[in-house]
Amino acid sequence: MTELFIQVRFLDVIDIFLVAIIFYEIYKLVKGTVAFNIFMGIFIIFVVWLVVKSLKMELLGSILGQLFGVGVIAIIIVFQQEVRRFLLMLGSRYRANRRFSLESLFLNQFKFASKASLHSIVEACLQMSQSRTGALIVLARESELQEYVETGEIIDAVITSELIRSIFFKNSPLHDGAVIVTLNRIKAARCILPVSQKLEISHELGLRHRAAIGISEQTDAYVIVVSEESGHISVAFNGEIMGNVPSDELFKILESSYK
Repeated sequence: MTELFIQVRFLDVIDIFLVAIIFYEIYKLVKGTVAFNIFMGIFIIFVVWLVVKSLKMELLGSILGQLFGVGVIAIIIVFQQEVRRFLLMLGSRYRANRRFSLESLFLNQFKFASKASLHSIVEACLQMSQSRTGALIVLARESELQEYVETGEIIDAVITSELIRSIFFKNSPLHDGAVIVTLNRIKAARCILPVSQKLEISHELGLRHRAAIGISEQTDAYVIVVSEESGHISVAFNGEIMGNVPSDELFKILESSYK
């Protein structure tokens, strides 16, 4: 006798739930990017493949199966930035859950010592905002951004408001690019950052803002942008950007980023 009902085990429910979470995280990563259409195309092919397998269409099923087998490498190449962000997200959550460790002990010392540095950064941003001096400052967190540091001029200096403003002074040879701050020191200036490929970014935002969003998509850094046109201060994190941030709010955002 043909069974009229599909038997669903508890493990099947867990399996569906985990797959749904994975697809949702992938959707959040590629939403608003050029890769979104590619992801939707792959997802549609995957659904068709499942239907073909369930209908036991051997020839078409084997073709689609081989396509997926060979296409894994191609998918990784196409989605290399999204894969990087996904792995970074997993690693950041893992390290955030490690409450008791020697690393967290040293990080706590770093947090308290960094308050003076954060005040210097905020003071510099406020003065550059008033003078409408364009600036792009990257604050490294878990990742020290060494690959981006190497694209610029190594400074490795103590953070001061005067030094930051002198770097971004319009006649300075180091003003064109980003400053990267790591472990309470200005590691490098004139660094080259990846530009975001998001299609939904406002056309009013310039290249500095797109670079800030781009580096925040690929790393866990906080990025400060001072607009040369308007003098507004913006903060980018996790692929999103907040515009026209007041100086007191800026300090709170940066302070909370190291908790």
